[in-house]
Amino acid sequence: MNIRKTNILKWTLLAALAVAPAFAPPPAATQAPTVIRLATLVPDGSVWDKAMKDMGAEWTRSTAGRVQLRVYPGGVAGDEPDIVRKLRIGQLQAAAITTSGLADLDPAFQVFGIPMFFDSYPELYAVLAKMEPVLKQRLEAKGYILLNWGHGGWVYFFTRQRAVTVAEIKKVKMFAWAGDDRWVQLWKSNGYTPVALAATDILTGLQTGMIDSYPTTPLLALTLQWYRHTPNMVGLGMAPLVGGLVVTKQAWNKISEADRAKLLVASHKLELRLQTGVPHQDTTAVEEMKKRGLTVNAVPPAAVADWRAAAELFATKMRGAMIPIDILEMATRERDAFRKRAVGGSR
Repeated sequence: MNIRKTNILKWTLLAALAVAPAFAPPPAATQAPTVIRLATLVPDGSVWDKAMKDMGAEWTRSTAGRVQLRVYPGGVAGDEPDIVRKLRIGQLQAAAITTSGLADLDPAFQVFGIPMFFDSYPELYAVLAKMEPVLKQRLEAKGYILLNWGHGGWVYFFTRQRAVTVAEIKKVKMFAWAGDDRWVQLWKSNGYTPVALAATDILTGLQTGMIDSYPTTPLLALTLQWYRHTPNMVGLGMAPLVGGLVVTKQAWNKISEADRAKLLVASHKLELRLQTGVPHQDTTAVEEMKKRGLTVNAVPPAAVADWRAAAELFATKMRGAMIPIDILEMATRERDAFRKRAVGGSR
């Protein structure tokens, strides 16, 4: 009887072991990381490129590899109109783009392209802080999330021959961004001579004589060596080069809420890094270029007044046609309020 019981138990155990593998849960599959492909025109190895790649490393580290960033710098994915198109069709999930690219997503961002609308960085930052919720909401309605602002420096005109007045600038063949004919026509209607090119073709345009002037920041002029073809700089700033890092909502929604919070922390660090570092490097870039032959041409007071009048004309023509009226009014209101609280502020 005991032997029989023992045999029954033994066979029962063997049967259970034979069947067990069929019911055992499969080993947990390793979840594939979410890869965010980001394209930008910023030069490979530049301060902006390094900062973004550092941010990407923090994304990977803080999410334990669940989110990874691949940066395609230097226009390898095309000019900004190409980058925006690739965002829309899903070939890219993110982009670090200037006002021009942002305005392709929503026209409200054209407000940052008005010449001489801002006088200082503190003024710009004050307006950005007030307008950010509205601009983020407008972008989100179009299917994009704004992760941070990207500061490029202050824009100046660089020219092959000396030019300091509006009349002199109107005579030069000036780079204008291809892809938005409204800007080309706006320049033409105001008496300038724009030549529409992709930003990636500026150097070729300078080398072949297609253009002999362009607006950009000193840091970019030095980094890309454009100044060697345009050894004159108008000593009057035109506007801050505002940009932003956007990601598609489709890609953003695939990331857990906890990981999104970590990405936002790293993105904010990038914004602060550029906000504090770029203005200083712009100043340093001017000094470096002056050592290598750049001439910064001072603008006489009378000519400054003409520049401001020309800028006002641009703002008037852009109102409603290129910039939503409520956005322009909000930006003007916040800028003027800042000026009342604290006059000036140095760049």
